[in-house]
Amino acid sequence: MMTQKLEYDLIVVGCGVAGLSAAVSAAEAGLKVVALERAPIEERGGQSRYTEAYLRMKSHTEVSDDFESHLAENGSAQIDPDFIERSADPHEKGLVRSLSLLDPNFINTFAQNAGPTVKWFEGIGARFDFLPTQFLTKSQPRLLPVGGGQGLIDVLFAKATELGITFLYETTARELIENEKGQIIGIKSRQVGSGNLILKGPVVLACGGFQGNAEMMTRYVGNRSIYLRPICKGGYFNRGEGIEMALKAGAATCGDFGSYHAEPIDPRSGMSEPSVFIFPYGILVNMEGERFTDEAIGTVDAYYESITRKIHLQTQGMAWVILDARHQRIPNYRLGIRSDQAPIVAQTLSDLAKAIKVPVNALSDTVAQYNQACSGEDWKPLVLDGVKTQGLTPPKSNWACPLNEAPFHAYPIMASNVFTFGGLKVDEDARVLHSDGYPIENLYAAGEIIGSYWGTYTGATSVLKGMVFGRKAGLHAAHRQK
Repeated sequence: MMTQKLEYDLIVVGCGVAGLSAAVSAAEAGLKVVALERAPIEERGGQSRYTEAYLRMKSHTEVSDDFESHLAENGSAQIDPDFIERSADPHEKGLVRSLSLLDPNFINTFAQNAGPTVKWFEGIGARFDFLPTQFLTKSQPRLLPVGGGQGLIDVLFAKATELGITFLYETTARELIENEKGQIIGIKSRQVGSGNLILKGPVVLACGGFQGNAEMMTRYVGNRSIYLRPICKGGYFNRGEGIEMALKAGAATCGDFGSYHAEPIDPRSGMSEPSVFIFPYGILVNMEGERFTDEAIGTVDAYYESITRKIHLQTQGMAWVILDARHQRIPNYRLGIRSDQAPIVAQTLSDLAKAIKVPVNALSDTVAQYNQACSGEDWKPLVLDGVKTQGLTPPKSNWACPLNEAPFHAYPIMASNVFTFGGLKVDEDARVLHSDGYPIENLYAAGEIIGSYWGTYTGATSVLKGMVFGRKAGLHAAHRQK
């Protein structure tokens, strides 16, 4: 079978929010654009179609007050402080630009372009509002697109169709094509049923991380990655080829390759994002029936990730949240439980322990010790109430009420992998940087493939990053060709 050769002004790999933002913004500027989607047409949209798409913004035009500081505080590992300071100098070149850290210019560009990007989305038909979230307590505002990520995808695909963008479905990018000057001049790909394709033109890599690649997960995250699964079915399409082909072309890395964004989910459920955020109102026990963490350090939106990571370290990567009937009187408590599976319910703790297969005596002792450490003061479930345990290890810092009201409920919780942290280093225009610190000509990246986080995720920034730097990539590619 002959290899087909096609030429475009811009080739976009991936059809989530990041890729479509790049494709549409470039096509609006008059470029001939093709977008590759490894999924079939009925599953197009990547992880974006499954997410609520929270945006860390306090208005339609402004990011949250801690937006830049939180990104900066979690924007590198241990790096020479002199290099971090030098990275703030826009005139700095070479090695400093290629270091695995979020430099201040990138963070500032991200923050300054969030509002204009939301306005651009509104201009093509998207709507945004401060809608109810799954967090019963929260420390930061979150702007939401009406219809969630699927709403954004629908608007982008409609605009892309209007602009005449070409889509190649069930098509996987395999290798970047370089010329003798090190410029990217195209990409090799393979389409189901058609074989090999060679596409000529500048490239935007917007094909996510590697959470759907078991080999890369084990290589980077470690053996315990077998106790993880992607947050949604779209995550299984993210196999890391975009990262690998860029590294082969000399790209610089960014982000923590050994980590990922963790979210607590019900392992029994097959739905996308079956999150369980109700655990601050009960206790978390492992398979041995023992507590292992403070379940309520602060608001659930700020601390669920660190607690989920502790769940992942338990036997079989799993824990149970034990609740009594009191939790059902929390206003709108169902918002904190997205699972489609019913809780395990029992009239006694002994029966509950048997049903969830943890040692009866261990669970009874754990609950007794916890109850004894509670003050008896009633909770205020929708605010940080400071109702805490006394003399208990680990402590519980808020909402510490005795578990003594039947029936008792239990939900299993495991850590899901929302996306991987390690990826490519880009500049303020979404150009992929070479390991020598200079842009690789004609190569861009957008979305989760841009490495941005260490240790913990700056909540509600991932989709926004795809929106902002997808649009930046499309606009810069169009500017280059005018």
